[in-house]
Parts: sequence; structure tokens; C-alpha cells
Amino acid sequence: MAEVNITINGRSFGISCEDGQEQRVLDLSHYVDSRMKDISKAGAASSEAHLMVLTTLLLADEVFDLRNDVGSMSENLQSAQANQNEEAAVAGAIEDLASRIDRIASRIQNA
Repeated sequence: MAEVNITINGRSFGISCEDGQEQRVLDLSHYVDSRMKDISKAGAASSEAHLMVLTTLLLADEVFDLRNDVGSMSENLQSAQANQNEEAAVAGAIEDLASRIDRIASRIQNA
């Protein structure tokens, strides 16, 4: 188990993480600290606890938006796959009809 020292809003924290995940934890802490600084600069928070709550809500909002985007993309992908399957079925039917027409034309020519 590894330990990483991070700084958020000027405070240092020791965070335990799995070996190899140190950089990920640092990247996440930098992102959280950045978002917290943005809210702090806007003057939206009345205390550090309020600042943490606002930051948490902002990050949760981002997660919800991303979930919705992924859901929409998944639906679009499923729709595209269904369209592809339908197109393949239509193409197969057209090929079958063309083959039948060729056989009929061949019979007519031979008659």
C-alpha cells in the first residue's frame, strides 16, 4: 500500500492508495483543488466547510452530466447498431432477390 501527500485548499493530507495509483491520486487532488479554487475566487462560499460542500456538489454535477452523456451515447450506439443490422438484412434480401431474378432470366433465355 502506497501513501501520497496531497494538498487541497492549502491543507496537506496523507492518502493511502494501491501501489501504482499514486499519480492518479495526485491528478485527482489537483483537479479537486483547482475546482475548489475556482469556487473560492467566485466568493460563493462563506466558510471552508461551505466551500467543500459547494465543491462536492459541483463535482457531483459534473459526474451526473457525464453519466447522462454516456447514457445518450450508449443509446445512440445501440440505435446505430440496430440500423446496421436492418441495413444488413435489407442488403441480404436484395442479394437474394437479385439471385432469383438472375435464375428466372436464365430460364427465360434457355427456353
